Amino acid sequence: MNIAGYFVKNTVISWMFTLILLIGGLMAFTGLGQLEDPPFTIKDAVVVTLYPGATSTEVEEEVTYPIEKAIQALPYVDYIRSLSTSGMSQITVTMKNIYGPEELPQIWDELRRKVNDMSSSLPPGVQAPIVNDDFGDVYGIMLMVSGTDYSYRDILDYVDYVKRELELVPGVGKVSLAGNQQEQVFVEMSLNKAASSNIDPSLIQNLLNSQNMVSDAGNIRVSADNLKIRTSGGFKSVSELEELIIPGTQGDKLIYLKDVATVSRGFQNIPTNLLKFNQHDSINIGISFSTGVNVVEVGKAIDAKLASIESVRPAGMVIETMYNQPNEVDASVGSFVWNLIAAVVIVVGVLLVFMGFKSGILIGLILFLTCLGTFMLMLQAEIELQRISLGALIIALGMLVDNAIVIVEGILIGRQRGQTTLEAAQGIVKQTMWPLLGATVIAITAFAPIGLSPDSTGEFAGSLFWVLLFSLFLSWITAITITPFFAQLFFGSEAEKVEGEPKDPYGGAFFMYYKALLDVCMRFRWVSVIAVVIAFCASIYGFAYVKQSFFPPSTTPIFLVDVWMPEGTDIRETQTVVEGMEAIAFNLDNVEYVASTIGKGFPRFLLTYSPEKNYASYAQIALRTSDFETLSDVMVTFRRDVERSYPQAQLKFKRLEIGPSTDAKIEARISGADPDVLRSIAAQVMEIFNATPATVNVRHDWRERVKYIAPRFNETQARRLGIVKSEVDEALKFSFTGLQIGVYREGTTLLPIIGRLPEDERIDIESLESIRIWSPALSAFVPLQQVVDGFEVKFEDPIIQRRDRKRTLTVFADTDFEYGILPAELFAKIKPKVEALELPVGYELQWGGEYESSTDAQESLFATLPLGFLFMFLITVFLFNSVRKPLVIWACVPLAIIGITSGLLILDKPFSFMALLGMLSLSGMLLKNGIVLLDQINTDINEGIETFEAVFNSTVSRVRPVCMAAITTILGVLPLLTDAFFESLAAVVMFGLGVATMLTLIIVPVFYIIFFKVKYRNYKEF
Repeated sequence: MNIAGYFVKNTVISWMFTLILLIGGLMAFTGLGQLEDPPFTIKDAVVVTLYPGATSTEVEEEVTYPIEKAIQALPYVDYIRSLSTSGMSQITVTMKNIYGPEELPQIWDELRRKVNDMSSSLPPGVQAPIVNDDFGDVYGIMLMVSGTDYSYRDILDYVDYVKRELELVPGVGKVSLAGNQQEQVFVEMSLNKAASSNIDPSLIQNLLNSQNMVSDAGNIRVSADNLKIRTSGGFKSVSELEELIIPGTQGDKLIYLKDVATVSRGFQNIPTNLLKFNQHDSINIGISFSTGVNVVEVGKAIDAKLASIESVRPAGMVIETMYNQPNEVDASVGSFVWNLIAAVVIVVGVLLVFMGFKSGILIGLILFLTCLGTFMLMLQAEIELQRISLGALIIALGMLVDNAIVIVEGILIGRQRGQTTLEAAQGIVKQTMWPLLGATVIAITAFAPIGLSPDSTGEFAGSLFWVLLFSLFLSWITAITITPFFAQLFFGSEAEKVEGEPKDPYGGAFFMYYKALLDVCMRFRWVSVIAVVIAFCASIYGFAYVKQSFFPPSTTPIFLVDVWMPEGTDIRETQTVVEGMEAIAFNLDNVEYVASTIGKGFPRFLLTYSPEKNYASYAQIALRTSDFETLSDVMVTFRRDVERSYPQAQLKFKRLEIGPSTDAKIEARISGADPDVLRSIAAQVMEIFNATPATVNVRHDWRERVKYIAPRFNETQARRLGIVKSEVDEALKFSFTGLQIGVYREGTTLLPIIGRLPEDERIDIESLESIRIWSPALSAFVPLQQVVDGFEVKFEDPIIQRRDRKRTLTVFADTDFEYGILPAELFAKIKPKVEALELPVGYELQWGGEYESSTDAQESLFATLPLGFLFMFLITVFLFNSVRKPLVIWACVPLAIIGITSGLLILDKPFSFMALLGMLSLSGMLLKNGIVLLDQINTDINEGIETFEAVFNSTVSRVRPVCMAAITTILGVLPLLTDAFFESLAAVVMFGLGVATMLTLIIVPVFYIIFFKVKYRNYKEF
């Protein structure tokens, strides 16, 4: 008694196993987390260092370079990118792909230690570097809070309350704010009044700092008690600052701060980031989720919390939603679940048509139980329901029934030949158990390269392998255990009663035509081979006409517009331009909302969204349309209106991405030492880009050179007056933007105290030379002209980019969405022209963008591919104890390209990364069919049947299970043709498997008789 007999006879065990799969699977399905896209680790950290007053070159040489050098010593680093701007260094450190979420926290700690250890060697004036490793946090819910006639202070008070409440919701990981403005205390000191009283401004600064400083007054023993001493005098309100007494020079008269200055509260003059929603100033509340939660359920809990605190919302203040991942996930998962149900119905329908009612219901039941068992394993492995895992289930559906079809087919044939159900089940399980296991392992191994790929693309699509591993292996277990058990329940235990001669199971019209075709192909074996080789060569040639792609854009009806003003533009001017663009967008049809961020990108609301760094000349507009069908029309209309109204702005229109994305689809990186040479080479590259049709958004990341004012400091005269350079800088800053002169403490917040001139005295560019500065030597104000010999206007590089410690200028370009051309096609036109440029010695060109991402992903994929194929080949060798027999099967695998090329060209689908996965998976499917066929040939030969007869009859006997397996797989992935992410994979599997299966049923027996030199016989002779 084998395992089939055990489960047929031990009905309690069989029912228990069935109930475990049924109940456990249903419970697991409800407990699985839900996400829109699978998580993948952002392996980046950003090191930000401030160096106020330094030029971009000084920042690069004195801050960026030494920090880069220290970081490069870490063995985990893949590459380093740095951005040096005036007063700030931003270094992005990307770790090697082999490190995952388990190792990265320790790596970030080592990075912090390395940076902190070297920070003491940085020049004076450099602030402590800040290491931000939360770069990859995703805020799946983006709430925008605004209020007409409310100040930022009022909105922030309400937002802080909402933030505290939302942090208590189970499943919420982090709540972050963006767009809130820095509140400040302004001390507007009149120089005229200060001069009349001969008050040194630095004296006021020292007084403000010392008066409001928390200091220890010690303690004193009084009898048995030890009492703390706490001196009063700290500021309790902003108005108290005005009562600060300043030592005067006019006898005993007391001079108060209010006599020479006005004290007020407000917000910073030059903001760093502004957010707007539907043309209202807003503060963003970003909500991220804890790991492994069902975001749909957490989203409902957040909605309930917001509803419960609705009563405290001030009238006129509004909370609106910019992005709601739970809603997107609910719609996305719901769509995929319907696709899954449709695929199941299609597969079961095919089984009912081709295998009869009872057989179809039986195999459909096994398929249902296998899917439920897969949910149990997914729950244990912490794999959520998301785009990739649900897609994997749909891909697996057709293959899940393969093993059950073979077993049920064997039982039916056995019963027709007079065997009982138990005897037929034991016989077919004994014969096919190990070949089916080998074939299943091979089918799983075909997907292994994506599961073992260490890069972010592999991590993104890795659940595809694990879900297929769980489901396919479970399908083998259910096929040899409970399938025979249910077969006895469905068909009865006795043999099928046949009157007269036993009916030939392969005597129908279909089999008669197939036998005739197979006979012709085996008789003219070499003609058959040549015909297939010609078709194979034609498909290789035709593949050159297949479109190439990496990952498709998302179908979420949101598009983004990057707005770049000329470098050096004030952020307030950028704001003005964006407000005009918002007004245009707001009047378009089919627009649900318009959101914008000025100064930097939005918080990361999608894992595949990369927020832009801080630039005053940068803004990003997000538009959501009523549905996906209207998206393209709105993009076209909005682009034309904005380009006509704001020709000075550079615009980049882009849809949300599925899968890892890059800054631009096409990137040319030029490395070298001299900025002038880099800009010269970039100009040539940009000329080529601009001359190529369908290319838009041509730009480079060093931006335009900007002007700056350079006062010529007269050191000799300054020394006579007791003035140093830093005091000149402070006087200039005090006169224009304001100078921080202290800190005001208010509860849990610290507000900077900004000293500046009153509005009527504030200096503009026309009156630079009228600035006055305090002379310690004269104890009086003197004109700035006495220490500055005029002002010059000069140019500088505002941005210096580096990659791997080399100055690197990157030229970007994108494809025009109105042309419908794919980035790979455009890149193929541009690449040879750019590479034909002669670069000076010491300068090099590298390609980034989609080309680099695709190449890296394929290299990671193919790194494990040889080992996977070797493992698959060894399995076939072990199964047949032969080398020639496996070669017969493997010779058919490349023939899938005939169907792949045909399918992609007919359906006009691109060959994307997912299509590549589909092509690899085909090898496992075809090998699985070939193994089942060859195993039957071996069985017949071992029973003493003549070789040609065994090959012919075995092939005929395997036609139905092989065709059924192919048809169920092909029709199972049919719903994926409508999904943007899986459409190319579905096309590859459907056409590749369909054509290759037909060829397998013809070419495998032909190759067999060629390899083993079997003499032809007419099939009617046996």
